[in-house]
Amino acid sequence: MPGKSEIIPVRTLFISDVHLGTRGCQAAALLDFIRVYDADTIYLVGDIIDGWRLRASWHWPQAHNDVVQKILRKVRKGTRLVYVPGNHDEFLREYAGSTFGGIEIVEEAIHVTADGRRMLVLHGDKFDTIVRNMRWLALLGDGAYDLAIWLNRWIARVRRAFNLPYWSFSAWSKQKVKRAVNFISAFEHAVAMDARKHDVEIVLCGHIHRPAHQQLDGLLYLNTGDWVESNSAVVEHPDGRLELVFWTDAAEAVLARPAPRARKAVLEADQAA
Repeated sequence: MPGKSEIIPVRTLFISDVHLGTRGCQAAALLDFIRVYDADTIYLVGDIIDGWRLRASWHWPQAHNDVVQKILRKVRKGTRLVYVPGNHDEFLREYAGSTFGGIEIVEEAIHVTADGRRMLVLHGDKFDTIVRNMRWLALLGDGAYDLAIWLNRWIARVRRAFNLPYWSFSAWSKQKVKRAVNFISAFEHAVAMDARKHDVEIVLCGHIHRPAHQQLDGLLYLNTGDWVESNSAVVEHPDGRLELVFWTDAAEAVLARPAPRARKAVLEADQAA
């Protein structure tokens, strides 16, 4: 496991659903993560800044500012940064095709891995019919999600008091609700089916806050997860190997530890896919 001073060079980082501007954002954990993993290219795959929440009430602590400054510092030092806006930072979509200060803004991207595989990178909200067609319901659901995250914090405090590991109430509740499970399955298949039109072997998205790695409809489906519950991202190593990294623990102060810990599941793509 990487020590605090250890730097892990990687080819590409894929990060989504940070939700800077919300109380549920685990900015300190993300900052620790991007200090350890040094990438040639970073893809920000949507919902990095939560414009919906910031319009309702302003919340921007120093840790959120530190994340932005750290990423911009990497750009100044030569890291390529590609920003694929999502529905919560959709205000950036009108700038798609533009580059500002070294930041490329695109609706979707085709990334080619070091071992030559083509990957479609997109946020994924266009496959969410509620977000696209019933915005009022999406906003209502967003409020309910914030309540679940608030409950998470209180549950985490109680569990820490009893030396119990972190447990996500919101993640558990989504898994237990049949309609949510059905939605996730339908979403994943819709993403995979659309990706097949782009002549790719891999599709990577975010949006539903569910980290995933699976063969689906003849290609590799990856979901980066989020930095609210799972604290996860996808890493491409110099040889093209893909790894889904879960940065533990969302409820703990990662920077206060003598050494950060990472729970890593190495997820190699099926070359035959």
